Amino acid sequence: MTIRHLKIFIAVAETGKMSLAAKRLYVTQPTVSQAIRELEEHYETRLFDRLSKRLYITEPGEHLLKMAKAAVHSFDEVERQMQSETKTEHFRIGVTVTIGSCMLPALLEDFQRIRPHVDTFSFIGNTRTVEDKLLRSELDVGIVEGVIQSPDLINLPLVDDYLVLACSSGHPFACRSTFSSFDLKDQDFVMREKGSGTRALFEDYMRKNHIPIHCRIEAPFPEAMKNAILFNNCLAVISVRLIQDEIRKGTIHMLQDPENIWDRTFKLVYHKDKFISDSILLLKELLSRYPKPEIPLHRE
Repeated sequence: MTIRHLKIFIAVAETGKMSLAAKRLYVTQPTVSQAIRELEEHYETRLFDRLSKRLYITEPGEHLLKMAKAAVHSFDEVERQMQSETKTEHFRIGVTVTIGSCMLPALLEDFQRIRPHVDTFSFIGNTRTVEDKLLRSELDVGIVEGVIQSPDLINLPLVDDYLVLACSSGHPFACRSTFSSFDLKDQDFVMREKGSGTRALFEDYMRKNHIPIHCRIEAPFPEAMKNAILFNNCLAVISVRLIQDEIRKGTIHMLQDPENIWDRTFKLVYHKDKFISDSILLLKELLSRYPKPEIPLHRE
């Protein structure tokens, strides 16, 4: 049994078909079939049930899949670390949209000033997507504001943040200094897409208060959300970091959550089996320097 056997087994388990696994790995289908057969003979058990031209993983197969992924991940990590001794280090960072909009540019500038020899790659998506990429070893670390579901990922809360209720200066809520959950009933909202940590936190708040949400606009980017606030009279629950300039200018009015339920943290996330490199330690140090955002003052 070799790493090659395990990689083929994982591909078959994830695709459900030997032909698709062969295409993914750029090998022939007989090669895939032989590898699975050799694994089943080696462990003296069936790893898949074959029904209607599709493969269904068995219980022993599920056990092997979990261990195979860990073994392949460790092997790939050894390869990367050994190659980095003589080659450029590649550091892959995944961040959520909020963090990508308000923190990532300055964070990368500081990181590259200290470690200019490191070749960095950044991916921006929602919490769910970043989590999936970390589990597939497509990223080295993530910085997210949402809840991470997998027990295989380590979460380090490092940066304080909080959400606010935002509206345009012409919205009826602009004359308010506070609100209750009941006040949000039947209001038009612009919201992030499903999988966003910001959306999940607000949906959980509304669900606990038994208030339905009327989502008028779904927008995956902060600028689109701000336009919906300014021009479409929508309310939004959004990180205060993203609307500080508009608050100072007076074009957007913010209301703080009176219960502080919307306080949250940005978390550094990595796989529990990940080698903690100097780049990860530096990123952790840089994030720990970020203070909680202050309430911006409106300039008349």
